[in-house]
Amino acid sequence: MTVEVDIQRATDAPGQPDDASLIRWAALALRDKPGQELTIRLVDADESQTLNSEYRHKDYPTNVLSFPADLPPELEIPLLGDLVICVPVVNREAAEQSKAADAHWAHMVIHGCLHLLGHDHIEDDEAEKMEALERRLLAELGIADPYLATDE
Repeated sequence: MTVEVDIQRATDAPGQPDDASLIRWAALALRDKPGQELTIRLVDADESQTLNSEYRHKDYPTNVLSFPADLPPELEIPLLGDLVICVPVVNREAAEQSKAADAHWAHMVIHGCLHLLGHDHIEDDEAEKMEALERRLLAELGIADPYLATDE
């Protein structure tokens, strides 16, 4: 499982996973796309809210935002895109949902990576496929179905 991950820590908020965990979770989600590169940027609520408002027109911080790279194919650069993950939101959700923080973090990284690969959950059939893939990948990490306790 080889993936190049640039980790940016733009917040000193507590409860951030270590680099090795972030890389392991991304590599699992991207194992069928070896050699891909992505950035995972860990942010505070203010930066998440600003980006969510600007790009999704939703004026609140959110757990993970995915920004697929939009490069011309002739460049042949393996840049998949960027994930922006809000540390306080992910940790708050884990506590509210009575989930282990690492399990929820793994889910958010995998969820974001699947978005970078083109998966979505807007339509019910797309959501079913994406959630099934998330469940399968998380099960490989020994993490229970994240959708049993919540309707994310």
